[in-house]
Amino acid sequence: MSQLFSPFTIKSITLRNRIVVSPMCQYSAVDGFANNWHLVHLGTRAVGGAGLVIQEATAVSPEGRISYADLGIWKDEHIAKLKEITDFIHGQGAVAGIQLAHAGRKASAEVSWKGGKQIKEGPDSWQTVAPSAVPYYESDFAPKELSKEEIKQVIADFKAATIRALLAGYKVLELHGAHGYLIHEFYSPWSNKRTDEYGGSFENRIRFLLELIAEVQTVWPSDLPLFVRISATDWTDGAWTIEDSVNLSRILKERGVDLVDTSTAANVAHVKIPVAPGYQVPFAAQIRQSTAMATGAVGLITEAQQAEDILQKGQADLIFLARQLLRDPYFPLHAAKELGDEIIWPKQYDRAKF
Repeated sequence: MSQLFSPFTIKSITLRNRIVVSPMCQYSAVDGFANNWHLVHLGTRAVGGAGLVIQEATAVSPEGRISYADLGIWKDEHIAKLKEITDFIHGQGAVAGIQLAHAGRKASAEVSWKGGKQIKEGPDSWQTVAPSAVPYYESDFAPKELSKEEIKQVIADFKAATIRALLAGYKVLELHGAHGYLIHEFYSPWSNKRTDEYGGSFENRIRFLLELIAEVQTVWPSDLPLFVRISATDWTDGAWTIEDSVNLSRILKERGVDLVDTSTAANVAHVKIPVAPGYQVPFAAQIRQSTAMATGAVGLITEAQQAEDILQKGQADLIFLARQLLRDPYFPLHAAKELGDEIIWPKQYDRAKF
Protein backbone atom coordinates (compact mmCIF):
# COMPACT_ATOMS: atom_id res chain seq x y z
CA MET A 1 0.00 0.00 0.00
CA SER A 2 1.14 3.54 -0.72
CA GLN A 3 1.83 5.90 2.15
CA LEU A 4 -0.89 8.21 0.84
CA PHE A 5 -3.49 5.53 1.56
CA SER A 6 -2.01 4.24 4.79
CA PRO A 7 -3.90 5.06 8.01
CA PHE A 8 -2.65 7.83 10.27
CA THR A 9 -3.43 7.90 13.98
CA ILE A 10 -3.36 11.06 16.08
CA LYS A 11 -4.37 10.48 19.68
CA SER A 12 -7.74 8.69 19.63
CA ILE A 13 -8.47 9.43 15.97
CA THR A 14 -7.36 7.27 13.06
CA LEU A 15 -7.66 8.71 9.56
CA ARG A 16 -8.25 6.17 6.81
CA ASN A 17 -5.63 7.87 4.63
CA ARG A 18 -3.35 10.92 4.52
CA ILE A 19 -5.58 13.09 2.30
CA VAL A 20 -7.05 16.15 4.01
CA VAL A 21 -9.66 18.53 2.64
CA SER A 22 -8.00 21.84 3.37
CA PRO A 23 -10.31 24.54 4.79
CA MET A 24 -11.71 26.56 1.88
CA CYS A 25 -14.05 29.51 2.37
CA GLN A 26 -17.33 29.15 0.48
CA TYR A 27 -18.76 32.59 1.32
CA SER A 28 -22.23 31.09 1.31
CA ALA A 29 -23.56 31.61 4.84
CA VAL A 30 -26.10 34.09 6.18
CA ASP A 31 -25.52 35.34 9.74
CA GLY A 32 -22.94 32.59 10.11
CA PHE A 33 -25.41 29.76 9.55
CA ALA A 34 -24.39 26.71 7.53
CA ASN A 35 -26.84 25.48 4.91
CA ASN A 36 -27.21 22.74 2.33
CA TRP A 37 -24.40 24.15 0.22
CA HIS A 38 -21.97 23.39 3.05
CA LEU A 39 -23.54 19.98 3.63
CA VAL A 40 -23.14 18.98 -0.02
CA HIS A 41 -19.71 20.63 -0.46
CA LEU A 42 -18.16 18.98 2.60
CA GLY A 43 -20.17 15.78 2.34
CA THR A 44 -19.14 15.18 -1.25
CA ARG A 45 -15.46 15.27 -0.30
CA ALA A 46 -16.14 12.67 2.40
CA VAL A 47 -17.94 10.49 -0.16
CA GLY A 48 -14.96 11.08 -2.46
CA GLY A 49 -12.64 9.31 -0.07
CA ALA A 50 -10.72 11.96 1.88
CA GLY A 51 -9.51 10.90 5.31
CA LEU A 52 -10.10 14.23 7.05
CA VAL A 53 -12.53 16.96 5.99
CA ILE A 54 -11.76 20.32 7.63
CA GLN A 55 -14.50 22.91 7.45
CA GLU A 56 -13.63 26.38 6.21
CA ALA A 57 -12.50 29.19 8.49
CA THR A 58 -15.41 29.48 10.91
CA ALA A 59 -15.65 32.75 12.79
CA VAL A 60 -15.65 32.83 16.58
CA SER A 61 -17.42 36.20 16.58
CA PRO A 62 -19.34 38.31 14.04
CA GLU A 63 -16.49 40.81 13.74
CA GLY A 64 -14.09 37.92 13.26
CA ARG A 65 -15.58 37.02 9.88
CA ILE A 66 -13.63 37.73 6.73
CA SER A 67 -16.90 38.65 5.04
CA TYR A 68 -20.59 38.87 5.82
CA ALA A 69 -20.99 35.45 4.13
CA ASP A 70 -18.59 33.49 6.35
CA LEU A 71 -19.60 30.53 8.47
CA GLY A 72 -19.81 31.23 12.19
CA ILE A 73 -19.92 29.40 15.48
CA TRP A 74 -20.45 32.30 17.86
CA LYS A 75 -23.92 31.28 19.02
CA ASP A 76 -25.59 28.04 20.02
CA GLU A 77 -28.11 28.26 17.20
CA HIS A 78 -25.30 27.53 14.73
CA ILE A 79 -24.77 24.04 16.15
CA ALA A 80 -27.74 22.12 14.72
CA LYS A 81 -26.84 22.37 11.01
CA LEU A 82 -23.16 21.81 11.75
CA LYS A 83 -24.08 18.61 13.60
CA GLU A 84 -25.98 17.43 10.55
CA ILE A 85 -22.85 18.00 8.46
CA THR A 86 -20.48 16.21 10.85
CA ASP A 87 -22.86 13.25 11.17
CA PHE A 88 -22.89 12.87 7.38
CA ILE A 89 -19.10 13.12 7.10
CA HIS A 90 -18.60 10.51 9.81
CA GLY A 91 -21.18 8.28 8.16
CA GLN A 92 -18.96 8.14 5.06
CA GLY A 93 -15.90 6.96 6.97
CA ALA A 94 -14.11 10.33 7.03
CA VAL A 95 -13.33 12.47 10.07
CA ALA A 96 -14.83 15.95 10.45
CA GLY A 97 -12.61 18.82 11.50
CA ILE A 98 -13.23 22.53 11.93
CA GLN A 99 -10.96 25.54 11.58
CA LEU A 100 -11.71 28.29 14.10
CA ALA A 101 -10.76 31.75 12.96
CA HIS A 102 -10.73 35.48 13.56
CA ALA A 103 -9.90 37.60 10.51
CA GLY A 104 -8.51 40.58 12.45
CA ARG A 105 -7.62 43.52 10.20
CA LYS A 106 -8.62 41.55 7.06
CA ALA A 107 -12.27 41.37 8.10
CA SER A 108 -15.22 43.38 6.72
CA ALA A 109 -14.41 42.27 3.17
CA GLU A 110 -16.51 41.55 0.11
CA VAL A 111 -16.87 37.94 -1.05
CA SER A 112 -14.11 36.72 -3.33
CA TRP A 113 -16.08 36.66 -6.58
CA LYS A 114 -16.99 40.31 -6.04
CA GLY A 115 -13.36 41.31 -5.67
CA GLY A 116 -12.75 40.69 -1.96
CA LYS A 117 -11.99 44.34 -1.20
CA GLN A 118 -12.66 45.81 2.20
CA ILE A 119 -16.21 47.13 2.62
CA LYS A 120 -15.94 50.52 4.29
CA GLU A 121 -19.55 51.49 4.85
CA GLY A 122 -23.04 50.07 4.94
CA PRO A 123 -24.66 47.10 6.71
CA ASP A 124 -21.95 44.65 5.57
CA SER A 125 -19.13 46.76 7.00
CA TRP A 126 -17.77 46.83 10.55
CA GLN A 127 -14.78 48.09 12.50
CA THR A 128 -11.86 45.70 12.22
CA VAL A 129 -9.48 44.93 15.08
CA ALA A 130 -5.82 43.92 15.21
CA PRO A 131 -2.79 43.87 17.50
CA SER A 132 -1.85 47.28 16.10
CA ALA A 133 -3.61 49.97 14.10
CA VAL A 134 -1.84 48.98 10.89
CA PRO A 135 -4.03 48.35 7.81
CA TYR A 136 -3.26 45.51 5.39
CA TYR A 137 -3.62 47.63 2.26
CA GLU A 138 -2.76 51.32 2.40
CA SER A 139 -6.29 52.05 1.17
CA ASP A 140 -7.97 50.05 3.97
CA PHE A 141 -9.30 51.82 7.02
CA ALA A 142 -7.07 51.31 10.05
CA PRO A 143 -8.05 48.53 12.43
CA LYS A 144 -8.65 49.28 16.08
CA GLU A 145 -5.79 48.18 18.30
CA LEU A 146 -7.06 45.59 20.75
CA SER A 147 -6.83 46.46 24.43
CA LYS A 148 -5.69 43.80 26.88
CA GLU A 149 -9.28 43.30 27.98
CA GLU A 150 -10.36 42.90 24.38
CA ILE A 151 -7.61 40.33 23.83
CA LYS A 152 -9.02 38.35 26.74
CA GLN A 153 -12.47 38.55 25.15
CA VAL A 154 -11.19 37.20 21.82
CA ILE A 155 -9.59 34.29 23.66
CA ALA A 156 -12.87 33.70 25.47
CA ASP A 157 -14.65 33.71 22.09
CA PHE A 158 -12.31 30.96 20.85
CA LYS A 159 -12.97 28.96 24.00
CA ALA A 160 -16.76 29.26 23.63
CA ALA A 161 -16.49 28.33 19.94
CA THR A 162 -14.45 25.25 20.89
CA ILE A 163 -17.21 24.08 23.22
CA ARG A 164 -19.76 24.50 20.41
CA ALA A 165 -17.46 22.69 17.96
CA LEU A 166 -17.35 19.72 20.32
CA LEU A 167 -21.14 19.74 20.66
CA ALA A 168 -21.43 19.88 16.87
CA GLY A 169 -19.43 16.66 16.57
CA TYR A 170 -16.06 17.77 15.22
CA LYS A 171 -13.17 15.44 16.05
CA VAL A 172 -10.25 17.63 14.93
CA LEU A 173 -9.82 21.28 15.90
CA GLU A 174 -7.59 23.62 13.90
CA LEU A 175 -6.74 27.16 14.97
CA HIS A 176 -6.23 29.47 11.99
CA GLY A 177 -2.93 31.19 12.64
CA ALA A 178 -2.03 31.90 9.01
CA HIS A 179 -2.82 34.08 5.99
CA GLY A 180 -2.65 37.44 7.71
CA TYR A 181 -5.56 36.86 10.06
CA LEU A 182 -5.54 37.81 13.74
CA ILE A 183 -3.21 35.16 15.20
CA HIS A 184 -0.73 35.70 12.36
CA GLU A 185 -1.01 39.46 12.84
CA PHE A 186 0.12 39.02 16.44
CA TYR A 187 3.15 36.83 15.82
CA SER A 188 4.50 38.68 12.78
CA PRO A 189 6.58 41.81 13.48
CA TRP A 190 5.28 43.20 10.19
CA SER A 191 1.82 43.76 11.66
CA ASN A 192 2.49 43.80 15.41
CA LYS A 193 3.94 47.12 16.60
CA ARG A 194 2.84 46.81 20.23
CA THR A 195 5.14 47.77 23.09
CA ASP A 196 3.40 45.79 25.84
CA GLU A 197 3.74 42.08 26.70
CA TYR A 198 2.02 41.13 23.42
CA GLY A 199 4.54 42.88 21.17
CA GLY A 200 8.22 43.38 20.53
CA SER A 201 10.15 40.18 21.17
CA PHE A 202 9.42 36.80 19.60
CA GLU A 203 8.26 35.53 23.00
CA ASN A 204 5.84 38.42 23.38
CA ARG A 205 4.46 38.19 19.85
CA ILE A 206 3.59 34.49 20.21
CA ARG A 207 2.01 35.07 23.63
CA PHE A 208 -1.49 35.59 22.22
CA LEU A 209 -1.42 32.25 20.40
CA LEU A 210 -0.03 30.39 23.40
CA GLU A 211 -2.62 31.88 25.76
CA LEU A 212 -5.35 31.03 23.27
CA ILE A 213 -4.15 27.43 23.00
CA ALA A 214 -4.00 27.05 26.78
CA GLU A 215 -7.57 28.28 27.15
CA VAL A 216 -8.89 26.10 24.32
CA GLN A 217 -7.22 23.07 25.91
CA THR A 218 -9.31 23.53 29.05
CA VAL A 219 -12.41 22.50 27.07
CA TRP A 220 -11.11 20.51 24.07
CA PRO A 221 -10.65 16.85 25.05
CA SER A 222 -7.03 15.82 25.49
CA ASP A 223 -7.58 12.70 23.38
CA LEU A 224 -8.73 14.66 20.30
CA PRO A 225 -6.26 16.25 17.86
CA LEU A 226 -5.41 19.95 17.94
CA PHE A 227 -3.84 21.50 14.84
CA VAL A 228 -2.51 25.00 14.23
CA ARG A 229 -2.24 26.45 10.73
CA ILE A 230 0.64 28.88 10.36
CA SER A 231 2.16 30.94 7.60
CA ALA A 232 5.74 29.66 7.75
CA THR A 233 7.14 32.80 6.13
CA ASP A 234 5.95 36.28 5.19
CA TRP A 235 8.24 36.12 2.13
CA THR A 236 9.86 39.48 2.90
CA ASP A 237 12.68 40.91 4.98
CA GLY A 238 11.85 42.26 8.41
CA ALA A 239 8.89 39.97 8.91
CA TRP A 240 8.15 36.38 9.98
CA THR A 241 10.65 33.74 8.84
CA ILE A 242 10.94 29.97 8.58
CA GLU A 243 13.40 30.09 11.47
CA ASP A 244 10.69 31.74 13.57
CA SER A 245 8.28 29.02 12.47
CA VAL A 246 10.66 26.27 13.53
CA ASN A 247 11.03 27.89 16.95
CA LEU A 248 7.28 28.35 17.27
CA SER A 249 6.57 24.77 16.20
CA ARG A 250 8.98 23.43 18.80
CA ILE A 251 7.06 25.37 21.47
CA LEU A 252 3.68 24.28 20.09
CA LYS A 253 4.79 20.66 20.32
CA GLU A 254 5.73 21.19 23.96
CA ARG A 255 2.32 22.78 24.56
CA GLY A 256 0.41 19.77 23.21
CA VAL A 257 -0.33 20.78 19.63
CA ASP A 258 -0.42 17.68 17.42
CA LEU A 259 0.26 19.03 13.93
CA VAL A 260 1.33 22.23 12.19
CA ASP A 261 -0.61 22.84 8.97
CA THR A 262 2.13 24.64 7.06
CA SER A 263 1.08 27.37 4.66
CA THR A 264 2.77 30.71 3.94
CA ALA A 265 2.19 34.40 3.27
CA ALA A 266 -0.84 36.73 3.09
CA ASN A 267 0.20 39.15 5.86
CA VAL A 268 2.30 41.44 3.66
CA ALA A 269 0.54 43.11 0.74
CA HIS A 270 2.08 43.03 -2.75
CA VAL A 271 4.80 40.53 -1.81
CA LYS A 272 6.13 38.38 -4.64
CA ILE A 273 5.95 34.63 -4.03
CA PRO A 274 7.75 32.01 -6.18
CA VAL A 275 4.63 29.96 -6.82
CA ALA A 276 5.23 26.53 -8.35
CA PRO A 277 3.99 22.98 -7.75
CA GLY A 278 4.65 22.07 -4.12
CA TYR A 279 6.27 25.45 -3.41
CA GLN A 280 5.30 25.39 0.28
CA VAL A 281 6.31 21.78 0.95
CA PRO A 282 9.93 22.60 1.95
CA PHE A 283 8.64 24.63 4.90
CA ALA A 284 6.61 21.69 6.21
CA ALA A 285 9.66 19.49 5.71
CA GLN A 286 12.00 21.82 7.60
CA ILE A 287 9.62 22.11 10.53
CA ARG A 288 9.11 18.34 10.67
CA GLN A 289 12.79 17.52 10.43
CA SER A 290 13.89 20.20 12.90
CA THR A 291 11.29 19.64 15.61
CA ALA A 292 9.74 16.16 15.11
CA MET A 293 6.39 17.95 14.96
CA ALA A 294 3.88 16.32 12.61
CA THR A 295 3.17 18.57 9.65
CA GLY A 296 0.66 18.97 6.88
CA ALA A 297 1.87 20.01 3.42
CA VAL A 298 -0.21 22.30 1.24
CA GLY A 299 0.22 24.39 -1.90
CA LEU A 300 -0.26 23.33 -5.52
CA ILE A 301 -0.26 19.64 -4.76
CA THR A 302 -2.35 18.27 -7.60
CA GLU A 303 -1.16 14.77 -8.48
CA ALA A 304 -1.23 11.43 -6.69
CA GLN A 305 2.43 10.60 -7.24
CA GLN A 306 3.44 14.10 -6.17
CA ALA A 307 1.57 13.61 -2.88
CA GLU A 308 3.06 10.13 -2.41
CA ASP A 309 6.58 11.42 -3.01
CA ILE A 310 6.15 14.09 -0.32
CA LEU A 311 5.24 11.40 2.20
CA GLN A 312 7.94 8.99 1.03
CA LYS A 313 10.60 11.68 1.47
CA GLY A 314 9.42 12.40 5.02
CA GLN A 315 8.51 15.98 4.19
CA ALA A 316 5.07 15.82 5.82
CA ASP A 317 2.62 13.49 7.52
CA LEU A 318 -0.59 14.65 5.85
CA ILE A 319 -1.38 16.12 2.45
CA PHE A 320 -3.78 19.07 2.50
CA LEU A 321 -5.54 19.56 -0.83
CA ALA A 322 -7.59 22.63 -1.71
CA ARG A 323 -8.21 23.64 -5.32
CA GLN A 324 -7.60 20.13 -6.60
CA LEU A 325 -10.51 18.90 -4.47
CA LEU A 326 -12.68 21.71 -5.79
CA ARG A 327 -11.91 20.50 -9.30
CA ASP A 328 -12.29 16.83 -8.41
CA PRO A 329 -14.10 15.84 -5.20
CA TYR A 330 -13.29 12.21 -6.03
CA PHE A 331 -9.55 12.75 -6.34
CA PRO A 332 -8.84 10.15 -3.60
CA LEU A 333 -10.69 7.45 -5.56
CA HIS A 334 -8.75 8.32 -8.72
CA ALA A 335 -5.45 8.59 -6.81
CA ALA A 336 -5.90 5.14 -5.29
CA LYS A 337 -6.28 3.63 -8.73
CA GLU A 338 -3.21 5.46 -10.01
CA LEU A 339 -1.10 4.28 -7.07
CA GLY A 340 -2.41 0.72 -7.28
CA ASP A 341 -4.25 0.76 -3.95
CA GLU A 342 -7.48 -1.09 -3.26
CA ILE A 343 -9.77 1.08 -1.14
CA ILE A 344 -13.39 0.88 -0.07
CA TRP A 345 -15.79 2.88 -2.21
CA PRO A 346 -19.21 4.07 -1.06
CA LYS A 347 -21.51 1.09 -1.59
CA GLN A 348 -23.84 3.26 -3.66
CA TYR A 349 -20.98 3.83 -6.12
CA ASP A 350 -19.39 0.41 -5.97
CA ARG A 351 -20.68 -0.66 -9.37
CA ALA A 352 -18.61 2.14 -10.94
CA LYS A 353 -15.41 1.05 -9.23
CA PHE A 354 -12.32 0.90 -11.45
